[in-house]
Amino acid sequence: MHGEKILAARALESPVPGVTTSAGRGGALPRDLLDQSCKRVATASIVIASLWLIALIINNLFLRTFPGVPTDMLRTWPWPGNAIAGAGVLLSVAMVAVAGRLSNRPPLLLDVGLGYLIATAFLIGLLNFWSPAPHRMGVSWACIVILIYPAIAPNTPKKILIAGLVAASMDPLGLGIARLRGATPDVVPFQVLWMFLPNYICALISVIPAGIIAKLGRQVRHARELGSYRLGELIGQGGMGAVYRANHRMLARPAAIKLIRPEILGNSTHEDPRVAVERFRREAEVVATLRSPHTVELYDFGVTEAETFYAVMELLEGLDLQALVDRFGAVPSERVVAILRQACSSLGEAHRRGMIHRDIKPSNIYVTRMGLSVDFVKVLDFGLVKAKLPRDQANVMLTAPEVTTGTPAFMAPEMVQGEQPIDHRVDIYALGAVAYWLLTGQLVFNAASAVAMLMKHATETPVPPSQRTELSIPAELDDLVLACLAKQPGDRPADAELLARRLAEIQVPEPWTDERASRWWETHLSDLGEPVTSGETADRLIHA
Repeated sequence: MHGEKILAARALESPVPGVTTSAGRGGALPRDLLDQSCKRVATASIVIASLWLIALIINNLFLRTFPGVPTDMLRTWPWPGNAIAGAGVLLSVAMVAVAGRLSNRPPLLLDVGLGYLIATAFLIGLLNFWSPAPHRMGVSWACIVILIYPAIAPNTPKKILIAGLVAASMDPLGLGIARLRGATPDVVPFQVLWMFLPNYICALISVIPAGIIAKLGRQVRHARELGSYRLGELIGQGGMGAVYRANHRMLARPAAIKLIRPEILGNSTHEDPRVAVERFRREAEVVATLRSPHTVELYDFGVTEAETFYAVMELLEGLDLQALVDRFGAVPSERVVAILRQACSSLGEAHRRGMIHRDIKPSNIYVTRMGLSVDFVKVLDFGLVKAKLPRDQANVMLTAPEVTTGTPAFMAPEMVQGEQPIDHRVDIYALGAVAYWLLTGQLVFNAASAVAMLMKHATETPVPPSQRTELSIPAELDDLVLACLAKQPGDRPADAELLARRLAEIQVPEPWTDERASRWWETHLSDLGEPVTSGETADRLIHA
């Protein structure tokens, strides 16, 4: 249930997808937070490049305009100061490019970034001591780099400490290179101590934010352990909540977890979220009893301490009907018949158990790969389902008020008008609108707003789908789609099982066989390396 936008399954780098960290075995950051920190490598590189540019501008334009400038600075600028600062700018630009190339390998990128930190500190050390003054006592610019880089692009505390101490040693290395060049004045050990001590203090301080981030990472991972499942990366988001990739902690079984905000669960804005969670839990128990292979499988569900409901579902490989038409255009009638018959199998069982889906639409019907079968249909998102629960007092108290819910472009007239109780035939109407979308690549009605769309479904007669497409549509299928879209529930097919039988009786030019389906998938979806999704929004379903 709530299988909104379950995306294509892909092989991941870890048996627990989405939870690998920069430390790999040691683990400091969940995968999505790690990805964010990788983006910051480029940001940190740009900041440091800006510091080099500031040094170039100030020392070339203003250095000799101020009286009393130390002679060591005058000997360093413009040469070799410009060359060293220019190398710093180029190194930073190169790091930005590397960040783009290694964005899909976060641990390696963060480690390369620490190497960049050390190389930057080395250039600063060269510049500081190219022509050292006899009584230099100022704090090195390396301190700033040692502090700000790990704060922007965090890594594990251990790696940051090691990199920070090495970077802090670049000033002493610069002094040693200057001595080899014979450019070092005599300095006493006490001076050396006070010159370089701030570097090492900054290296130690830089570990503090890294430790805080690592602790937060552990807390996030703990918070993401829902029941026997562990959350991974975010793969979809909608009005009801967010969908994450997940894995069972003991079984090597990928899954999708939907987190539903408690304030969304109630049909009334005045409903107590705790009551809504309890009502939704009871409805989930009913939905979990569905056994049709064409209904997305619900593995588990529960409620977190924060009263956030979560549902664990099978992870699918394929695309929804919204994406199918968006990418490939209108669908041949024989394939439409095959898809609708499978959807009827799912809805037929749900209707027999007294459940009404109430939000049938293209993005909630998925064609997927199941074992060796392709074009296998799964009905998703039973989030608005209404189930006939036992009529005890507790259930009566948990029942939310009836309000209009669903998607305007696929909503039955009786749901719009609200003048009569709804039954399973609202799903028949919506499935007819889905068939219309598949056959024509267009919505049943075009409207500029949600209200206008609802009014058209309530009052206007649809144009036959055969008149809105160049594809051939059998007359029987044309008539059956219009029957599903009848304004009065009694004029529609009585139930999903009858609709499936009438679909099976339609004579199509060439049946949609497993062989044809396999050829289509091999041609169009042979590589599911990238998730396929429609990117549908509510506005998009309103506007044609």
